Amino acid sequence: MDRAQKEQLVDELGQIFESSGVVVVAHYEGMTVAQMQDLRSRMREAGGSVRVAKNRLAKIALEGKPCESIAEYLTGMTVLTYSEDPVAAARIADKYAKDNEKFVILGGAMGDTALDTAGVKAVASMPSREELIAQIVSCIGAPASNIAGAIGAPASNIAGILSTLEEREAA
Repeated sequence: MDRAQKEQLVDELGQIFESSGVVVVAHYEGMTVAQMQDLRSRMREAGGSVRVAKNRLAKIALEGKPCESIAEYLTGMTVLTYSEDPVAAARIADKYAKDNEKFVILGGAMGDTALDTAGVKAVASMPSREELIAQIVSCIGAPASNIAGAIGAPASNIAGILSTLEEREAA
């Protein structure tokens, strides 16, 4: 890899560190190619990506970035999983780490907040953006349906009373 390619890689990594909602750093020593492809496909389905880069180049790319604190995790055979959705990459990485003991989460970053292993697991357990939107919509819609039910209830009660009175008169 010549100098121009290294500079291009550093630029790409810098953009990843700036634009990603979450970046998870993990060791992948001993994983097979098939296992790595499985991780990549799971991450792609969730809207994230997986990147293996030289630690030295990744540390250079981290300089001056909000998530610069994850440089301490870049030792050994590391892989970066990242996504724009602040939960997707952490969730997939956490699930994959449970299935494969060779994939070990070291930590990560969410914006300028550094995450240790427990922090990544906490982010992974959070609801995704879509789930939060659905919860908010249901909270907004619930009072409206209750009001509609309350408004309609007296009318249905009156109709029930009138039909009962009619039945009594007819009998």
